[in-house]
Amino acid sequence: MKLIETGIEGLAVLEPDVFRDSRGYFFESFSRRKFAELVSDVNFVQDNESMSTYGVVRGLHFQRPPHTQAKLVRCVRGCVLDVAVDLRRSSPTYLRHFSVELSEENHRQLFIPKGFAHGFAVLSPIAVFQYKCDEFYAPLSEDGINPLDPDLSIDWKIPVKDIIFSDKDFHRKNLAEIENNLEF
Repeated sequence: MKLIETGIEGLAVLEPDVFRDSRGYFFESFSRRKFAELVSDVNFVQDNESMSTYGVVRGLHFQRPPHTQAKLVRCVRGCVLDVAVDLRRSSPTYLRHFSVELSEENHRQLFIPKGFAHGFAVLSPIAVFQYKCDEFYAPLSEDGINPLDPDLSIDWKIPVKDIIFSDKDFHRKNLAEIENNLEF
């Protein structure tokens, strides 16, 4: 497995060693030992999966303390643009975002440490997205940022007229409206 730096401390792209032959391919998608050596010793406690169609944008989501989550995300079918926004006030990259395409073709994963908002846009007709979390889902700690916040200027790689949001995500506040209440 290869670690690809993102320029944001703690945020890392992981690219597995894929072994292909006439039967197909094989790769190790997660090894706690290897992950601890390359990234961090994280104890994942919950795995989630979603299926979405082209144009769906899920996010930008985060959980507030004390239930902040680190995530390891990947796309097992199709292709997504995955986005993480640094919400850690003490970070030199505070409010900077990073995006990467994750797909069934490249098998890449993105590790998102605690203190980030996270979202993704579906670029293929269908995408199946999986992620590991190091904290359980806590509905009372759930929050998010409007994915179209003009101050973040995220290019979701989808025409705005084609983006499909949940009602909750569509009505999220912009970062400037919640920034004073962030506790990361």
